[in-house]
Amino acid sequence: MEQATSIDARIVAGNDYGVSDREWTRIDWREHLRRVEVAGTSVNYVEIGTGEPLLFIHGVSGCWQNWLENLPHFAAAGRRCVALDLPGFGASPVPEWPIGMEAYGRLVREFCEKLGLGGATLVGNSMGGLVATELALAAPEAFERLVLVSAAGIINTWRPEERAVVTAWAWRRFSPLFAERGRQIVARPRLRRAVFQSFVRFPDRLDDDILIEQIVNGLHEADGFEPALADLIRTDFRERLATIQMPTMIVWGLSDRVIPVAAAASYHRRIPHSRLEIFERTGHVPQLERPLRFNALLEAFLSS
Repeated sequence: MEQATSIDARIVAGNDYGVSDREWTRIDWREHLRRVEVAGTSVNYVEIGTGEPLLFIHGVSGCWQNWLENLPHFAAAGRRCVALDLPGFGASPVPEWPIGMEAYGRLVREFCEKLGLGGATLVGNSMGGLVATELALAAPEAFERLVLVSAAGIINTWRPEERAVVTAWAWRRFSPLFAERGRQIVARPRLRRAVFQSFVRFPDRLDDDILIEQIVNGLHEADGFEPALADLIRTDFRERLATIQMPTMIVWGLSDRVIPVAAAASYHRRIPHSRLEIFERTGHVPQLERPLRFNALLEAFLSS
């Protein structure tokens, strides 16, 4: 009880940035790794816990390890937690079919059917939020709730196609080097800030090992990045959002440099029955930057 009170006080005071229970470091994740053939391709995923299902979907340049701070918490709370590597990312190879948001939506739907994840709550970050929204629009009867974490799908940046070209060039040029030298990058303050400051608000305040997991696994052979990004920037389904009827929670970082917080307000305005939660002094991955707050918030949403 004393620990819970202390954690609650940190959250209320806003002193929870980078604070972690580090439960993920005490788990042998090799015991929870799985692989399944879906839609003609091999999908790597992790599964932990039993109970009502939660499906976690990562963003572009992401991997299942984007949810390391969250999976143990909800598994311990009596949830079946599944997080996958989308084809072309993490340890899932590039598929034979063209990568795109609708194709990812179809794949994840088949993935859920194969694993018996009917009635799951969808939790998606960045591109994963777009894929989750696509699922909520295409198969609302198959899922229970929707959680959008700094989600793509509403284009509100200046000249997005030009930005995507520059981003793709930088990816080709630097991502193999970053993945190979992840530990050295994290260990050097200037490099650490240069690589991570576009995504997280305070790179210096996150644990070394959680950052290493992101850079090594997220950038290693992520050949799906360019085609996913190309399709991502063309996808804007704001006019369809009003048809979503399932309970929806939108979580955003006020300091998000990837997808500005104005997109959060747009999602909230357009999706009925949605609630909006903004984390101050937080970047593009609230679930990693403020995991205690994110987990408490999601737990309350699931119980409401």
